[in-house]
Parts: sequence; structure tokens; C-alpha cells
Amino acid sequence: MLYTAVKVLLTAALVVAISEMAKRSTVIGGVLASLPLTSLLAFIWLYGETGDAGKIASLSSSIFWYVLPSLVLFLALPMLLARGLDFWLSLTIASALTFAAYLLMAALLARFGVTL
Repeated sequence: MLYTAVKVLLTAALVVAISEMAKRSTVIGGVLASLPLTSLLAFIWLYGETGDAGKIASLSSSIFWYVLPSLVLFLALPMLLARGLDFWLSLTIASALTFAAYLLMAALLARFGVTL
């Protein structure tokens, strides 16, 4: 239980730190947010709990394939906001488009025999 609490607090602290840095500089905040820090923490937590390098490799592969459709959010959101749409509406639409991109990626991967 303590280990889980430490994981949650450390991961949350990382997100808050990036958010606070973005208030001062969106460039620095963007660079920090783009780093695969969450993935690195997930690798560390998973390896620490299982010691299974195969699970790390599988997780890393899954992250690679699912990063691609997640880019839809980062393309759609600024475009919607630039067109004057409300933030919450833009975020909802961009999230829905991203979800659709995930479904499309999963279907494409399955079609080519890639299982995650």
C-alpha cells in the first residue's frame, strides 16, 4: 500500500511540476511534457514489481504504436482553438478524434497481424 502511495505521489508531482513550469514558459513546459517521463516511470514501476524485461518490451512496443494516434490531439486542439472554438468544446472534439484514431490504429494493427 505504501509503495502504491509513493508511486501515485511521485507521478502526480511530476505532472504538477510540468504544469507549473508551463505557466512560466510554454516552450519549456512543452519540452518537459513531450519527454516520455510517464513511460519511463511506468517501466521503472513495472520492472520493480515484476522484474520481467519481456513485459517492459511489450509495454514499450504498445506505447510506440499508440503514441501515433495520440498525435491527433496535438494537431486538432490548436486548430480548433485557433478557429475560435471554446476550450472545453475544442478539448472534447479533439479527444473524440483521438479516440477514433486509437480505434483506427487498433484495427490497422490487427489487419496487419500486429497484436499488442
